[in-house]
Amino acid sequence: MQYLHTMVRISNVEESMDFYCNKLGMVEVRRSESEAGRYTNIFLCSPDDVPTAEAKDWAPTLELTYNWDPEAYTGGRNFGHLAYQVDDIYALCQSLMDAGVVINRPPKEGRMAFVRSPDGVSIELLQKGGALEKAEPWVSMGNTGVW
Repeated sequence: MQYLHTMVRISNVEESMDFYCNKLGMVEVRRSESEAGRYTNIFLCSPDDVPTAEAKDWAPTLELTYNWDPEAYTGGRNFGHLAYQVDDIYALCQSLMDAGVVINRPPKEGRMAFVRSPDGVSIELLQKGGALEKAEPWVSMGNTGVW
């Protein structure tokens, strides 16, 4: 068995692409649209996982599904969360905050944080390697909302 992807439904392509690509730094690797099925599928991966022309295996991806006919999607947390390992959790969280993203669970101990996508999907950010030295403003920052 081989892990292929995780799919989440989105309600706005532009907002989601801004969040996942411009703010989190993911890369679009494939997109398909189905007129008959009335949906768009967008596959993203981390920059380190972008498949090469020589790659035989498909990289783990996130599939964003946009259904053209409006639907209400609630309970973005009902499947758990997406998790990404990052090089510098403090720098990424600061960049996300500067871009208007709420840090729901700050990286108080230098290791783990949670944010939410525009559609309420919970995303865990984990520091690569060991935890960073505890630092402000993260140590004193309270949790916001749910994750």
